[in-house]
Amino acid sequence: MSTDNQEVIEYSFFHGDKKISVNQFLGKNLRLTWTGNIFCRKCTKKTKKSFGEGFCYTCFMSAPEASPCIIHPELCEAHLGKGRDLEYEERNHNQPHFVYLAATEIVKVGVTRATQVPTRWIDQGANAAIIIAETPNRYLAGVIEVALKDVFSDKTNWQNMLRNFTDESIDLIEEKWKSEELLPSDLSEYFNENEEVFEFNYPVISYPEKVSSMSFDKTPEVSGILTGIRGQYLMFDNKNVINIRKHTGFEIEMHA
Repeated sequence: MSTDNQEVIEYSFFHGDKKISVNQFLGKNLRLTWTGNIFCRKCTKKTKKSFGEGFCYTCFMSAPEASPCIIHPELCEAHLGKGRDLEYEERNHNQPHFVYLAATEIVKVGVTRATQVPTRWIDQGANAAIIIAETPNRYLAGVIEVALKDVFSDKTNWQNMLRNFTDESIDLIEEKWKSEELLPSDLSEYFNENEEVFEFNYPVISYPEKVSSMSFDKTPEVSGILTGIRGQYLMFDNKNVINIRKHTGFEIEMHA
């Protein structure tokens, strides 16, 4: 799903060139049915199984979009002129990156390309986020993230996020300055003093007390009244939730 950070975040599906608002289905019955087909997001060939959010196995092992440094930025070698695709690496990884803190029920540290702000935070379902460092490449951002992992988590608890567990006592500005004290001296030059806090308002009618994660390869049809959208998840009144991004490449029929 694509996102647009408005007063209430707008989510959309794409059908060819046609953009379809997902928000319009809130409070209505929505049925999503998997046709049984999966197409690789890179080479577009039909595949029996999806790897790493939408790749066939060959592309998962070779495509720059599936490089290990996507998950572990500290492994990036773009600044050394190395990588699976040097043109891709130069365009996407050897570019300005932000290290940030995001708040849900905990404070999470993460890395994103500067051009992905605020999309990255919305995709994670963050309540709020603040930039703590700006680096010239992905590698250095990853090194800073690793340096802060002993104090801040690098993962979001998706179940708690979908139940809207929050800690109102979190002060991201205070946490930002705490992070400065934790930075190794050779990385302190990348600290960003801007105290702007980004906040997000998701299109949710009601949050579930419990969640049951669905997967199209196990349950080909997911349906119910759409009660909310957060991160890359659709939430239904029967407590079922489904991660749309996880099913990149799946051919889905939608009925509302």
